Parts: sequence; structure tokens; C-alpha cells
Amino acid sequence: MGISQSLDIVGLYNQTTWALATLFKWFPYWGPIFFGLIFWKMWARYVQAQYMANIKWVLLEIKVPKEIHKSPLAMEIVLNALYQTSTGNWYDKYWKGKVKDSFSLEMVSIEGHIKFFIRAASGYKNVIEAQLYGQYPDIEIYEVPDYTRYVDYRGKEGEWAIAAVEYGLTKADPYPIKTYVDYKLDSGLLKEEQKIDPLTSVIEYLGSAGKGEQIWIQILVTGAGKRYTKKDGTLGDWKDEGKDEIKKLTGGDKKPDEVKPVAESDRNAAKEIERSLAKFGFDCGIRAMYLAKGDKFNASHMKALGGLWRPFSTNNLNGFKPSDLTFGFDFPWQDYNDFRLEKKKKKFFNAFKYRSWFNVPRKLKPFVLNSEELATIYHFPGGVSQTPTFGRIPSRKSEAPVNLPI
Repeated sequence: MGISQSLDIVGLYNQTTWALATLFKWFPYWGPIFFGLIFWKMWARYVQAQYMANIKWVLLEIKVPKEIHKSPLAMEIVLNALYQTSTGNWYDKYWKGKVKDSFSLEMVSIEGHIKFFIRAASGYKNVIEAQLYGQYPDIEIYEVPDYTRYVDYRGKEGEWAIAAVEYGLTKADPYPIKTYVDYKLDSGLLKEEQKIDPLTSVIEYLGSAGKGEQIWIQILVTGAGKRYTKKDGTLGDWKDEGKDEIKKLTGGDKKPDEVKPVAESDRNAAKEIERSLAKFGFDCGIRAMYLAKGDKFNASHMKALGGLWRPFSTNNLNGFKPSDLTFGFDFPWQDYNDFRLEKKKKKFFNAFKYRSWFNVPRKLKPFVLNSEELATIYHFPGGVSQTPTFGRIPSRKSEAPVNLPI
């Protein structure tokens, strides 16, 4: 070793020693702050978990009749009633752990038998039922046990194999996806055979599950919060972000001498964003999972899950893309004996079971869909959906005659 190298090592040692000495010297000042922040984060997770554990949840199954002649606008009205943004005062939030009320809109296939569910805190049961019956008088609603309790995923040693995907948006939140309005389902002028409902492809996929297979789709929603950092450094919501996007598209954020002619596509996108901002916005998280027993597992479902929401996507506006998935790693040395993959699958399964996206145990960044977009991806399809295993009510209910003898 040369003299210069020895001097470099000695210099590095002296610098390290000085840095450590300085660090410990100022410990009484930065130590309490550092450990206080750690404690505060752990406390927040603890009280939130306690608060959520004390909530009584209900799972409502909705059975629909053979004929539904209402557009997804009816579901949009129902969803508007779920728009809740309050977390109470600071005492409720930071001491009791209160979180915003959230709901889970679910479409499930149990061996091809398709079911619609809404999961919510028990206090919302009457509200949800009243809104649903108000828009869909012929449906039937039942409080049922949680279907996830009947599947015990234990990884390789268990009887179930799974593949799961979590989704995000391809563009910023204010850009809308392709909605039922774009498919002209709101016009009321189309005959049933002329209607094109994009949800039909999702329903058909759910109906493709065979014996020993299940498909779960979960759409978690809560009132949109403030996450967008505005130019002045303050926090804004998705509508503030949308206004900034409109300015970018139309040149409204530039000086007069910098403004260039606005492309027709940008002008149309700005109009669509402006129309989207008029609706209620929901923070959302979407995931889907395919489950199969033993040798029933069909790998083709991985591709199907990846493109599940493609009918709602457009190139010039917005769409869905997988944000995380459990399809394995590119190279075998990245995950010895599938240890990391199995760990991720268990994490996904537990997140689905506890409907976790906004809070522990799996807290993720949500994206925003407005009420129109939500009603597009979750509504009760009309007669245009002819999936044989779609569990519809056999006959329309009718009221008893008023002149029956007593």
C-alpha cells in the first residue's frame, strides 16, 4: 500500500470519527425529535388499527332482476350518497385514530356464479339500502357472511393458488376514463340490443370461472382528499390539479407572447376534464384476484387480469394499468425458491380480506375517479348482459292488490 493511500485511509477515519463525535454531541437536541417522530408514526398506526378493528362491518349482496332498463346514472346517484370526507376534529383523528369512512364495491365469481356486493360500516346499511331501493325497486338486498373467510391462503403448502393485480391510472387524476356517457348509455334513445355496455366484458370474464375457481374484484372508495401540491406550495385536491391541467392544455399558464395555437386534441381533453370536475371525486383503489384449487389453476387468467379494464381506457385521455402484481420476477436469481413472490401474495390476499388501501395493513396511494367514472365500472348491467351464470332474480316482484279482503 502506497503512502498516499495510507494518508487517504487515515483522513477518512478522522472524518468519520469527527462526524460521529459531532452526532453524539448534539444528540440531546436531535434525538428527542427523531425518536418522537418514530413514536408518533407508530402511535398513529396503532390507534388507526384499533379504531378500524372496532368497526362493525356488513356485507350486502345485491340480487338484480332479469330486466334493468336504467342507465348507470342510477348507480351514480347511489354512489353520491357515499361521498364522505370528514375525519372529525383533531382529537378524533390523532387520539382516537378516526379515519374517513370507506366502502368496498365488489364483483365476485364463485365457480362462475356472479355476485354483486357492497361492504360498509353497519351504520351505513340503511342509507345504502334506501338509495339502492330508491333507484332499483325490483332488486333484493341481503346481509351475508364475508365470502373471503372461506378461503385460507397459505402459500405453496395450502390448497389455493392465486394471482392478483392492483391497478392505477395511466395519466393524472383529472383526466377521465371512457364512461357510460361516451357509450351513450345515458341517452335513453337506444334499444336494448343497440346498447354497448363496457362492463359486459368484465361480467363475461367473471362468468368464465370454472369449478374450483374464484375471481374477486374490489373497488375501494372514500371521499377525495388533498394530495396535490399547487404552485404556491399549498395542498390542493384533484380539482385544483384539473384546473392546472386545463391551463397547460390551453396555454392559459403562459405569457401572451408564448401562447401557441392549441391542438384540437388538447382542446377536447380540456373540455372533458372541465366536465369531469363538475362531479364528486372519490379516492379509489382497485384490485382483482384469481384463485384456484390445486391443479385447477389456469395461468391464462394472468393476462386476463392485466387487461381487465381496457374497455374503459382511451389513448388521449385516461385508462387503467397494473400498478403492482404477483406474476413473478424476470430472472430466477431475483427470488430464490419464490420466497419474495409468496410473501407478496400473502400481503395481497390479506389486503383484499381486510379491504385495505387507505389505511393499515396495506396503505397505498389512491387515485381519483368521479361518480360518473365509478358508476361506469360498477353498476348493474341490463339485459344486454346474457351471461348464463349471472345470478338474476327469476321474476319481477309485484305489490299485492289493495282490495284484498281482511
